[in-house]
Amino acid sequence: MATSGFSKPLHYPPVRRDETVVDDYFGVKVADPYRWLEDPNSEETKEFVDNQEKLANSVLEECELIDKFKQKIIDFVNFPRCGVPFRRANKYFHFYNSGLQAQNVFQMQDDLDGKPEVLYDPNLREGGRSGLSLYSVSEDAKYFAFGIHSGLTEWVTIKILKTEDRSYLPDTLEWVKFSPAIWTHDNKGFFYCPYPPLKEGEDHMTRSAVNQEARYHFLGTDQSEDILLWRDLENPAHHLKCQITDDGKYFLLYILDGCDDANKVYCLDLTKLPNGLESFRGREDSAPFMKLIDSFDASYTAIANDGSVFTFQTNKDAPRKKLVRVDLNNPSVWTDLVPESKKDLLESAHAVNENQLILRYLSDVKHVLEIRDLESGALQHRLPIDIGSVDGITARRRDSVVFFKFTSILTPGIVYQCDLKNDPTQLKIFRESVVPDFDRSEFEVKQVFVPSKDGTKIPIFIAARKGISLDGSHPCEMHGYGGFGINMMPTFSASRIVFLKHLGGVFCLANIRGGGEYGEEWHKAGFRDKKQNVFDDFISAAEYLISSGYTKARRVAIEGGSNGGLLVAACINQRPDLFGCAEANCGVMDMLRFHKFTLGYLWTGDYGCSDKEEEFKWLIKYSPIHNVRRPWEQPGNEETQYPATMILTADHDDRVVPLHSFKLLATMQHVLCTSLEDSPQKNPIIARIQRKAAHYGRATMTQIAEVADRYGFMAKALEAPWID
Repeated sequence: MATSGFSKPLHYPPVRRDETVVDDYFGVKVADPYRWLEDPNSEETKEFVDNQEKLANSVLEECELIDKFKQKIIDFVNFPRCGVPFRRANKYFHFYNSGLQAQNVFQMQDDLDGKPEVLYDPNLREGGRSGLSLYSVSEDAKYFAFGIHSGLTEWVTIKILKTEDRSYLPDTLEWVKFSPAIWTHDNKGFFYCPYPPLKEGEDHMTRSAVNQEARYHFLGTDQSEDILLWRDLENPAHHLKCQITDDGKYFLLYILDGCDDANKVYCLDLTKLPNGLESFRGREDSAPFMKLIDSFDASYTAIANDGSVFTFQTNKDAPRKKLVRVDLNNPSVWTDLVPESKKDLLESAHAVNENQLILRYLSDVKHVLEIRDLESGALQHRLPIDIGSVDGITARRRDSVVFFKFTSILTPGIVYQCDLKNDPTQLKIFRESVVPDFDRSEFEVKQVFVPSKDGTKIPIFIAARKGISLDGSHPCEMHGYGGFGINMMPTFSASRIVFLKHLGGVFCLANIRGGGEYGEEWHKAGFRDKKQNVFDDFISAAEYLISSGYTKARRVAIEGGSNGGLLVAACINQRPDLFGCAEANCGVMDMLRFHKFTLGYLWTGDYGCSDKEEEFKWLIKYSPIHNVRRPWEQPGNEETQYPATMILTADHDDRVVPLHSFKLLATMQHVLCTSLEDSPQKNPIIARIQRKAAHYGRATMTQIAEVADRYGFMAKALEAPWID
């Protein structure tokens, strides 16, 4: 029986099982003995967390390399990092971190060569526990609206300060989540999308975020006076995004249903309001939007407009997306500007330099940048970038200089400056991050295409030291996601470099189906009733790494977060023999009840919903908490146990609520460990529960401590020694 480097006998704490809780799904009885763990505030749940924390600490004390990892990660993270600058009026703005600052600092400067000034430093608030979750500068660069939260929730409070003297306006806007702040060009205020306040007795940790509204806030007024522009009480699950055109004339409202890549588009011509937005003050009905797109058949994002003639990016009849044009005065006639690529995914488009477009394509999970003519769509230039990932393109139509950030598995970050008025192919390095004591020439990255169970070729990136012997001896870390059309790009991680350099490790990024790497078809091949393809793809990638000599099963660690946490849990349920370590971070683990909490209802488009019989049948087959089995009881698997498993969560995660991790942890410990007098399960099953933390946005040192624990646990499980 494959065991890890852990030798100390574990004494799992007793966890009460309530055998009376049984649900009936279309005649199928499903027990839920840990339903009580869904209440994060009960004394019993708090005791559960305390006991699991003590257990985890006793296991982590055995992990001799945690301190080495922590110090090396600190060394590798301690370098200056500059974000991509953007311009408003005569000012430039960007984020900056000197190295180990808990949160990135928002800076302002008069010109690109000027000395940056600190506009807002979140490290001065609550010890830097949380950073900015939204930020927006007015068109005249005189006001800065930003969202702050306590670090214990994703609910945001918007504050506003004057950029000249850093003084605060009295305005305070609450109950905001996943909303922009979009300034009108008269600088009198901004559009945003709040939710109604909590009702008495509701808990933000479990309450569903519904009935989102579109409102306009005038500076210097109370939130109760904000102008209502849109709400739809008949469709409480719809959520909103919004945009204002570069000319400031049109307000665009995007209405979405779940996480599907489809939306409605409503347009409001701000120039035709007789008294401006003031005319809606006190009204409780919605503004007179033109409903350009009033169905959820495709996605649409406005890229540019010349008066009433708009250019949109869409996946309508184009799963890899294209650019189209329409006149609001003749909304039934749409024409293609840039047709869909035969292979590559059009990820984004920006109108720049008055009459040009910069398009970002994804070609076999590598970014390509093109400059095209805005009027004709004709290709003008391809920008010379390396193999890797481009992010943070900042430019608007009036800007002739474009900034963007490039990164790769071995490149920490380069901010490029592209001058469109001169030679755009001569990219200038504006800022470059340099990691101390890291020589990228010692390592290599290759991309291979691995056949999955059904023959589909799955792209994976493999990073390792140059010239390693393919003798199956290397510890291997695999990362995946596979959901919601999200692309997993080959980006830089200091902790992974420590793993490659000091454990002699191999890192694999698997671009499995369910993501959007090849467009909507790739996404749909891994969602709803086809979710099993996601797990098959990841398992096939692991088998390839083993058969190719990179590693062996007991030296493979798999990790992923959120939907990737689900991936990890499902894979160890289905193939516990294939992995030596599993780390599932904030995963969705109860697939029958996820839609009942906070934002879970938005995920039913990707997963399905147990309220429907057909979809229940999909979900029950792979739902992690419902598929934990003793592998040694299966014929031919007598020597198999689950890998050493760390389930990670945050006690105040109000996106993927911690009940998912708690219930899976209790289930695994019961089925595999405590229900047997002398269980063959010797590998530890533990949880690392981050106190006073939400889903994202944790301070730098908090993240480093967590990552060091993860890699220390992984090294112990894989019996990987430290290499100086």
